[in-house]
Amino acid sequence: METFKLYQVDAFSRGPFTGNPAAVCILHNNWLPDQTLQAIAMENNLSETAFLLHTGNQWHIRWFTPNVEVDLCGHATLASAHVLFKHEGFPEKQIIFQSKSGELYVTMNGDLLTLNFPADTVESCPVTPELEQCFNFQPVEVFKGKTDYMLIFENEDKITGIIPDFGKIEKLPMRGVIVTAPGKTVDFVSRFFGPQSGVPEDPVTGSAHTSLTPYWSRRLKKTEHTAMQLSARKGWLFCRDLCERIEISGKALTFFVGEVFIDQTS
Repeated sequence: METFKLYQVDAFSRGPFTGNPAAVCILHNNWLPDQTLQAIAMENNLSETAFLLHTGNQWHIRWFTPNVEVDLCGHATLASAHVLFKHEGFPEKQIIFQSKSGELYVTMNGDLLTLNFPADTVESCPVTPELEQCFNFQPVEVFKGKTDYMLIFENEDKITGIIPDFGKIEKLPMRGVIVTAPGKTVDFVSRFFGPQSGVPEDPVTGSAHTSLTPYWSRRLKKTEHTAMQLSARKGWLFCRDLCERIEISGKALTFFVGEVFIDQTS
């Protein structure tokens, strides 16, 4: 029987029961089998579970939804850094995670944590009938990034009132769909739908802001932005465009600390 520490952290939050809950599981000396990691993530039943492994002087990170492993997850990376800074005695002000998306930097400044991620490259694409059928409102523009579609709408009310058709979204050949518009009290707002990955609507999606930030930087002609994700839980982010990389900042709050018991012989 092996025992692993498990944390649940609300990332990009402004208090209890806001932001996006992520599980963070700290492994011992080696990765568990992929099927075990996937089973733990399914058991947690959160949009993402991050697994951390410390080898030599490096921290490695992987992310699993209840259904699949993903190449990048912002909120679970923020949650992981919060765990290391607050609970695991990490002595520096910056953590470098090794991941499938390269090196990911997280810096602590008081209670604010800042992710440094590679910027996504988004290209304009046609509004296809398949995309039109996914929502009750029609976008004014559509872009395609490395993993997601990004649909642009006129205003925040459209984002709040949008009704997704998850069955149709699930058939799209991408990780998910970002919908976005100018905000009333922030620079831009968004929502994210990813039923393909087992996440019908993600409460807050840090990685989506690697697509959103370059777009809004060009449109608003500035490089620093306030952003809100308009899920039921809501999330608050500060984004900075560094051209090839994006800084995404937010706060995190620990919800619980526990243990996972795994019997590899059963």
